Amino acid sequence: MAAAVDYNGNPASTSSTGGWTSALFIIGKGVEMAERFAYYGITSNLISYLTGPLGESTAAGAANENTWSGAASSLALVGAFLADSWLGRYRTVLYSSFLAFLGLGMLSLSATLPSLKPPECTKIDSEIVSCPSPSTFQVGFFFFSLYLIALAHGGHKPCTQAFGADQFDTRDPAESASRSSFFNYWYFGVCTGTISAQLVLNYIQDNYGWALGFGIPFVAVGIALVAFLAGRKTYRYLPVATESPFVRIGQVCGASLKKRWRMHSTRFDDAKETLLPDESSQCGLLDHAEPHEISSQSNIKMSEEEVTSLARLFPLWSTCVVYAMVFAQPPTLFTKQGSTMERHIGSGFQIPAAALQSCISITTITFLPIYDSFLVPFARKFTGRPSGLTMLQRIGTGILLSVLSTVLAALVEMRRLKVARDSGLVDRPDITVPMSIWWLAPQNILFGISDAFATVGLQEFFYDQVPDCLRSLGIALYLCIFGIGRFFSGFLISIIDRVTGGKENGWFANNLNKAHIDYFFWLLAGLGFASFVVYLRFAKSYVYKRKVR
Repeated sequence: MAAAVDYNGNPASTSSTGGWTSALFIIGKGVEMAERFAYYGITSNLISYLTGPLGESTAAGAANENTWSGAASSLALVGAFLADSWLGRYRTVLYSSFLAFLGLGMLSLSATLPSLKPPECTKIDSEIVSCPSPSTFQVGFFFFSLYLIALAHGGHKPCTQAFGADQFDTRDPAESASRSSFFNYWYFGVCTGTISAQLVLNYIQDNYGWALGFGIPFVAVGIALVAFLAGRKTYRYLPVATESPFVRIGQVCGASLKKRWRMHSTRFDDAKETLLPDESSQCGLLDHAEPHEISSQSNIKMSEEEVTSLARLFPLWSTCVVYAMVFAQPPTLFTKQGSTMERHIGSGFQIPAAALQSCISITTITFLPIYDSFLVPFARKFTGRPSGLTMLQRIGTGILLSVLSTVLAALVEMRRLKVARDSGLVDRPDITVPMSIWWLAPQNILFGISDAFATVGLQEFFYDQVPDCLRSLGIALYLCIFGIGRFFSGFLISIIDRVTGGKENGWFANNLNKAHIDYFFWLLAGLGFASFVVYLRFAKSYVYKRKVR
C-alpha cells in the first residue's frame, strides 16, 4: 500500500486520520448513504414511472430500467480510470456528487414544470379513459437527466468504497482486520439508505407525486455533499501514481499484440517455435512484450503483474454475470408482480409494490451482523481461517441462494396466475388479484441473505485481488458484473417479448394475468445453476494474491 498523506500533503498520522472515524464518516455522514437513498429512490420504482406517466409497455419499461441501471454500473470503469490515472478517489467522488446533484435537480424539474412533465391522464368517475403520450422533448429531457445521474453513479461507486477502504492500512494487523469488517458495515450503511428509499420515497411517489419523490433525493444529496466536504481534513489520501497504471497495461498489451503480428508475418518455419507460449506464464499474451517497447524494465515487470492479475479474475467475473441478471429482477418483474396483488394493510393504507424490495435490504442488514459475529467464528473453528469462509466460498454460497430465490419466485408466480384464473380475472387486469403481496416476501428475504453473501464477498474480492494501484478499477470490475448482467437481462427480455407475442400475449404481456413471467424465472434459475457449476470449477483452481508485508 502506498504511503497515505493527510489533507495538507504530509504523511498521514495514524492517530488523527483514517481508521473507523473516517470510514464511518464516509459511510454515515458523507455521500454514500445519500447516494444510495437517491439511486434506489429512482431505480426501485422507475418501472412504475416508465409504464405509468411515460406510457411504456411492461417489456419496454423493464428493458429500459435494466439498460439504465446497467449503464450506471458499467460507467464505473470510466470513474475508475479517472480516479486511478488522474483525479484521485477523493476528487472523483466530489465531482461525481456535484454531477449527481445537477442530474437530480433536472429530474425533479422534469416531474414539476408543466412544459417538461408528461401530460396527466383524463379520468371520468375515477376511471382512466385516456392518457396522452408525452412529447419527444419531454421524454428526451427525462432520459438525459436520468443518464446524467448514471454518469455520476459511475464515478461515485468505484471510488467511494475504495476511498473508505483506503482509510485502513493493511500493513497494520489491527487495521487489516478492521478492513475486512469494513466491507460488512459498508454494506450495512448502503442497505440503510436503500431501505429508507424503498419505504419512504416509494410511498411518496405513489401517493404524493413524482415531483416530491424526485425532489427529496435532490435535497438529500446536496446536504450530504456539504457534510462530505466538511470531513475532508480527517481523511487519508493515497497519491495518484505518476505514471498511469492504465497506460502501463496498455503498453504491455499493445507491445504484445505488435510482436504477435510481426511473428505471424514471418515464415511459419521461423515463427512456429516462438509462437508457443511459456507454460509457466499465467497469461501467454504477456510473454511477447519486448523491453524496448515499454518505458523501462521495472515498468515491464509491474505491468505484466497488473495485466496477469486482472486476466486471472476474468473467468470468475464472467460466471457471476448470471447472478447479476437475477439481481435485476426485484426492481422490475418482482415489482410488477406485486402491483397486481392485494397490498392493503388495515382498512385504508396501501403499501407501494416497490416497497417490498425493502425486505431484501432489511434482511441484509439484519443478517450481516449475524454473519460477522456468529457465522464467522463458527466457520473459523472448522476452517482455521480468520475470515471463516474464503471470499470465493462466500460468493458461491450467495450465488446458490439466488438460484433458490428465483425458483421460489417462479412458484409464487404460478400460484398468482392460478388465483387469477380461478377468480375469473384473466381478462381483468384492472382488478386486484385476491392474493396478498406478502407471498412475495420469502423470495425477497432469501434474496437478501444471498445478497449478504455474494455481493459483499464480490466487493471484497475485487478490491483485494487487484494490484494496490488499481483498486478503484477492482471495485469498477465488481460493479460491471451488475452492469453487464442488467444489460443481458434487458436484452433477453426484449428478445423473448418479440418471440413470444409482444405486449398482448407474450411472456411479458401488459396484462400480467395473461403473461408468463414464471417461465422467465425458470429460465433464469436454470441459467443460474449452470453458471454456479462453472463458477465452482474456476473457484477451485483460483490462487489468491500473495500479501506483501
